[in-house]
Formats: sequence, C-alpha cells, structure tokens
Amino acid sequence: MNSEKKMLTGNYAAAHGAKLSRVRVVPIYPITPQTTVIEKLIEFISKGELDAEYIPIESEHSVMAAAIGAEATGVRAFTASSSQGIAYMHENLFVASALRLPIVMTMVNRTMNPPIAGGPDHSDSMAQRDTGWLQIYVENAQEILDMIIQAYRIAEDKNVLLPVAICYEGMVISHFLEAVEIPDQNLVDKFLPPYHADHVVLDPKRPMHFAVISDEYLPEYRYQQEVAMENAKKVIQKVDQEFRDLFGREYGGLLSTYRMEDAEVALVSMGNICGVVRMAVRELRNEGIKAGAVKLRAFRPFPKEVLIDVLKNMELVIVLDRAVSSGYGGILYSELASTLCNLDHKPYILDYIIGLGGRQVAVPQLCSLVKNSLSDHKKSSIKQSIQWIGIRGLS
Repeated sequence: MNSEKKMLTGNYAAAHGAKLSRVRVVPIYPITPQTTVIEKLIEFISKGELDAEYIPIESEHSVMAAAIGAEATGVRAFTASSSQGIAYMHENLFVASALRLPIVMTMVNRTMNPPIAGGPDHSDSMAQRDTGWLQIYVENAQEILDMIIQAYRIAEDKNVLLPVAICYEGMVISHFLEAVEIPDQNLVDKFLPPYHADHVVLDPKRPMHFAVISDEYLPEYRYQQEVAMENAKKVIQKVDQEFRDLFGREYGGLLSTYRMEDAEVALVSMGNICGVVRMAVRELRNEGIKAGAVKLRAFRPFPKEVLIDVLKNMELVIVLDRAVSSGYGGILYSELASTLCNLDHKPYILDYIIGLGGRQVAVPQLCSLVKNSLSDHKKSSIKQSIQWIGIRGLS
C-alpha cells in the first residue's frame, strides 16, 4: 500500500479523512475545540489539494442549513462542530435526517455550558441522539480518519441514506499528536467511489415544490427512518470488513471486545477512555479477576442484538457513563439496562458516572472500582445502581 505516516492531531486526521473522501462543500462556523479541522481543510483548498468550496457562515444553525442545501444537490458535504454549536444546529439536524441526506460531520465532544468549560464528555453529542443521525464514537486519530471514509460509504448506502456523526473527545484527541497512517488516494477512491445521488432534491432540470406534509403521512415517514437505522447495523459491519480487506485495519463495526471470552465482569465504555479501560482489564487479570471490556462504537443505531450476545452470560456489567440524563442517571446505562431487561439470566448492571468535563479517569481508579463492585455484589450489599465517581465533598 502506498500510504504515508505522519504525526497528526485528531482534528488534522479528520481533515485528511474529509480530503481523502473528496468532499465538495465545507460550510463552517468556528468553535473550540473543532476549529482546526476546518482550518486544515481551508489550507488544503487554498493550496489546490482539495477541489471543494469553503463557505464561512454566521452561525452553526446556518452551517447545517448550508450542508443540507449542498448535499441536496448531490455533492458530498462535510462539517464539524462542538458543544453549544451542536446544540444550535439541533433543529436542522432533524431536517438533514428526515430528508435522507448522507452528510458526515465530526462532533468534537466538549461539555455543554454552563459553566463555560472546555473539557470533553459526551453531553453535547448524546443530547442529539433522537435527531436521526448515526453516531459512531471513536478512540484515536487513526480511527477518526478511517471512520470518516467509512462514514460516507455507510451514509450513502441506498439502504441507509442517513447522516453520520463521528464523535471524539476534544482536546485529549482533537489536539494531541499521534502517528497516523494516511492511505493512498487511489486506494480510497477504490473503496469510496464518486457519490451519485438517486434522490437529489435540488435540481433545476427537475423543479419541485415543497409543501408541509399531512399529519396522516408522518408515521410512515418516521418509520422509514427507523428502517434505515436498522439497515445501518448490517451496513456498518459490512463496510468495516471491506475496509479491513483493503486497508488492513478493522474496528469491529458496531462494537469491539477485549478479553471477553471467559469474563465474569464486563466494563462498557465509549470513546477515548476505552484504552484506559483495557489497561485496567490487564491489571485485573494479573490479579486473577476475570474482567473484560466492551468498546461500544455505534450509539445510534444502538446494537441491541450484539450487546445481548456479548453480555448475556455476565454476572456483573459496569457501565462508564460520560453523559447524564438529569433526573435519571447515565444515558448509556439506561439504554443498556432496557436492552438486557428481558434476558432469562439478567446481569447485574452498575452505572458509574465518571470523567465529566474531561476529569481524568485512571487505571488504579478503575481497578479499585471493579474490585469493590465485585465484593459488594457477592455480598449482595450494593445500595445504589447509579453512582457518581470522584465527586469532591462526597464520602
């Protein structure tokens, strides 16, 4: 393979992924920590390395409107945002999905205000979980680049035709340097051919008039989106396998596992803390504790069937949540609990809310958490299924 290795930040890896995908329109409004994604794309465009139109716009709401308009003409659109910017896009995220437009966006995770903070958690992207976008959570710069390329294959599949968000933590991934393999453009072109939209809306040769649909048709409209989400599960798996065959790298599709073959306790997590979790699992194994890790990659569509298969024999499942639904608890926990609730053998599920706002999650902390949880579970002395970890002032 005629590839090139470079030291790249996560944001620069995202820009390279968009460039290799031959995006044609890049609307953007800057917000930390995603800004350097677009700065790098502007550099590519200004140097003639990328044949695309960069459109600076007055707000994130309008950015998504521009991406919708561009994609509706049949060209690939790409953008990025974070935190309050993603929240400002909220209305138009529904529009992009309902119009079945395969836009790809990086959601560079930053905690929602207030207070004004720059650290990462999943509060901004998970707040958009009902907008009809696929959400893929990645762990490092290489996975960012590769998944942007995969995302266009997934989104443009005729059985899907839904927008995709690639989610990764700001600062700890977006701004840190890692060694990244940049694949050859010809090989990417083989994997990701030019986009040919069969459902183009904005075409001067086929003028149309849009009207508000009758409420009588809305259930069918929503059902079609749900079918597309379900179809995406198989497509995500298939695309990841085809990517492996061509580029030699794979990520597990919907999820990946580590030392789960004989595990009795499983730690379920998403994003950049998955590496720390695997390190903790190795430490626990050295102490004779049969721990395993599940890295959930696809939060939407939520891979219920695969999770059931992986977790059905566990005694204890520990969820590490980095976003909270206030008044209930961790968001990932609630989804997983409902997924496993009908099993004959129900694993005991604990929810640990941890690492909000980018607070560090360390291996000794996780090892202690697992050992204490196992001890309490065996003694039937667990008092709360949902617990906040590392909160100052709590005993």
